[in-house]
Amino acid sequence: MIEFTYGLQIDEKELRFESVQAGGPGGQNVNKVASAVVLRFDIAHNESLPEAVRQRLMALAGRRLTRDGELVIRSVEHRTQLQNREAALSRFQELLEEAARLPQKRLPTRVPRSVQERRLSAKKAHGEIKRLRNRPVDGDWD
Repeated sequence: MIEFTYGLQIDEKELRFESVQAGGPGGQNVNKVASAVVLRFDIAHNESLPEAVRQRLMALAGRRLTRDGELVIRSVEHRTQLQNREAALSRFQELLEEAARLPQKRLPTRVPRSVQERRLSAKKAHGEIKRLRNRPVDGDWD
């Protein structure tokens, strides 16, 4: 079991790690070693996460989510497979903790009276300027 914050626990069997070849420079060793790691976690069919956390996790996953509801995190930044595995697990943990955090409720605030009065007086002044631009009707020159 892997323990996360907010009391979340995920069985290690639910995480699948795959080793793949990483692109980029590596010399003669690059074609022999599979140092990149792909972490896969099936969000859609997971029952250990609360429903609200699952929904937020799916929303946060973005394009890392497959059509089948599987989260895919690829790590290639390190030269060793073990470091890439730890980096992928760390990124998964950050994503899960962000999904587990409850969104803050917005507290509605009132617009202060002084702000309302300032806005209305500005509107009246602007309207008066526009009214004075109009051509005078016969008899208004007096």
